[in-house]
Amino acid sequence: MERSEIGCQCGGAPTSSQTTGVVGARPRPDTEGAQTKTAPAMNEHTQTIPNDPLINLLFEGGLQNALPRIAEILINAAMLLERETHIGAAPYQRGVERNGYANGFKSRTFQTGIGALELTVPQVRESDTIFRTSLLEKGSRSDRALKSAIATMYVEGVSTRRVTKIMEQMCGFEVSSGQVSNLNKQLDVEFVKWRNRTLPEIACMTVDATYYKVRIDGVVRDCATLIAHGIRRDDGRRMVLGVSCALSEAEVHWRTFLTGLKERGIGIPDLITSDAHSGLKAALKASFNATPWQRCQFHLQKNAQEHVTKQHLKGKVATDIKVIFNADDRAHAEERLKDFVKTYSESQPKLAAWAEDNLPEGFTVFALPEARRKRLRTSNACENVNGQVKKYTRVVGLFPSEESLLRLVTSVLIEISETWETGKTYLIRN
Repeated sequence: MERSEIGCQCGGAPTSSQTTGVVGARPRPDTEGAQTKTAPAMNEHTQTIPNDPLINLLFEGGLQNALPRIAEILINAAMLLERETHIGAAPYQRGVERNGYANGFKSRTFQTGIGALELTVPQVRESDTIFRTSLLEKGSRSDRALKSAIATMYVEGVSTRRVTKIMEQMCGFEVSSGQVSNLNKQLDVEFVKWRNRTLPEIACMTVDATYYKVRIDGVVRDCATLIAHGIRRDDGRRMVLGVSCALSEAEVHWRTFLTGLKERGIGIPDLITSDAHSGLKAALKASFNATPWQRCQFHLQKNAQEHVTKQHLKGKVATDIKVIFNADDRAHAEERLKDFVKTYSESQPKLAAWAEDNLPEGFTVFALPEARRKRLRTSNACENVNGQVKKYTRVVGLFPSEESLLRLVTSVLIEISETWETGKTYLIRN
């Protein structure tokens, strides 16, 4: 008989209200200062673990804060399968020769190279031989195999074949694709909770979009990934507010995303900074009409270059626009803009017309104290976040689905947000 999926109850397994040990519902531990064991020497088991350079690349930076929770889910699930194999019967399976019965769980803290894991170790009664999970042996090979399994889960997206193979190496017996798919679903539950968590009031918010390649119905499409981060009103620390993936960044996608942030408690920010993405301005007007909008000055600089028709003028135009943005106040910026338009009205008429219409959208930040302008006049902070995410997404290249893309991006953003939230104050309120 085919094994049941990981999420099934068996024997003394916990009920739906008790499965937090398996799913990992405890607060994510602080891995700083966690005990780290020396990697075990290579043996006949560890030699079979794949040493894929893509996996190694994925873990160069590490998913420090997200890994412990994911590790608990993987190991708890693997131990359930190992107990099932030891007993020789699936949950609720009767009329077969069996070697004992499931007898509940015992909690155990397990130290690994990624931090302390709170595990629920399956117990067995009435067995001819003592059941001991091989995953928790001293000098266990599971730590390295665990990282490989987690890495592959992200690299392969929703694909389960390679994850299944590595889980087999961890458990020592066959694991079905259905069981690994169920494990992916458990991870998704954790990520959905994070994306829907309640948020504090936000003083300033930055939003941005970037694109990744996704295969949809056999066709490669560009999938827009919207990311928002904000500065908390109470302590001035940054945090990632949310992420959403869809096949376009049309107004309806932006509006749904922004409305969701508002419903989760961010309040009415003092300023929202972004580029002039398609559909974003209309969505902001619908969702945050009372909040001033600052168009990213960095993107304005880049957009201006598209209207310069002579190569030798590009450097001078960039310098002149920088002088406008570095004015002491809005009045001076507007005067400098008038001079800019006059200077280029004959030699670069399209540039002059564009600047007169668009550059004032980058002047909103002049209403803030000078000390706060530098960090709020561009969306570069969001661009930096996108850069960190792309260190992982470029390993994948082409995602098999929107869900796989969202899973990977969420995992990276969780780590980034936790680093910010426990770090230094980003913006001191005057």
